[in-house]
Amino acid sequence: MQAGPTARLLIVGQAPSARVHASGVPWDDASGRRLRDWLALDAARFYDPGAVAIVPMGYCYPGRGGGGDLPPRRECAELWLPALLARLPAVELTLLIGGYAQRHFLGTARKAGLTETVAAFAEYAPGYLPLPHPSPRNTAWLQRNRWFEDRLLPHVRRRVQATLGAPSGVAP
Repeated sequence: MQAGPTARLLIVGQAPSARVHASGVPWDDASGRRLRDWLALDAARFYDPGAVAIVPMGYCYPGRGGGGDLPPRRECAELWLPALLARLPAVELTLLIGGYAQRHFLGTARKAGLTETVAAFAEYAPGYLPLPHPSPRNTAWLQRNRWFEDRLLPHVRRRVQATLGAPSGVAP
């Protein structure tokens, strides 16, 4: 995770992959490369804790299951998330990556499934923006749901840029 009190963008994911768990760098894998592309952020901006806070629902690699990684452990979010969020007073936009984050933050406001929740993104504005997980395992979902790339990603990029503003040292 990374978090600074001036961060205006909060990215809430699931739990670190085995690679991320080993490196200690959030989103340091293929999912992270795709996420940075979705957000139109280079690594320097993405990993600036003064601009972007990155928090998982689970803080350790949960292990492998039949269809991929196991779900994040619930006690992590229950124990640490409220205290951490209280220390992020400048957050204006929270990206909810995947169903676990959406379930936790949106509660009963989320739709029956991830696709419906992501498609209803406007209902959660201005504070939340639900997204699918950028895992390579979700390539088939992305191919079936072309509207995500065609219509939602341009909106996501505009919202992220409006939230973060120009990087320091760069004229707007």
